[in-house]
Amino acid sequence: MASAAHPFTPNPNDPELIAHERTYKVFNLIIRWSMVHLASLIAFLTLWFATGAGFIAALVVGILIFVLGYNFLVKHEEQQPLDVWQEGR
Repeated sequence: MASAAHPFTPNPNDPELIAHERTYKVFNLIIRWSMVHLASLIAFLTLWFATGAGFIAALVVGILIFVLGYNFLVKHEEQQPLDVWQEGR
């Protein structure tokens, strides 16, 4: 009987697999940058127009959200290795 635990063992040197990993990493970074930009823009516009906070307070909050989003979403992923099967990922 064949082992049912791992029916597929990927070859890490497969060019199609490497291309797929790179494409996924770029897609993931685009989504993360989009989330950061949308969160800061929505907070900025909401505070500026929908509350009495004003332009300066809204700008400060928007920049703060952008910096926090960059540190927690984008910077973390950029430091990850491309190989998704590498230990410690």
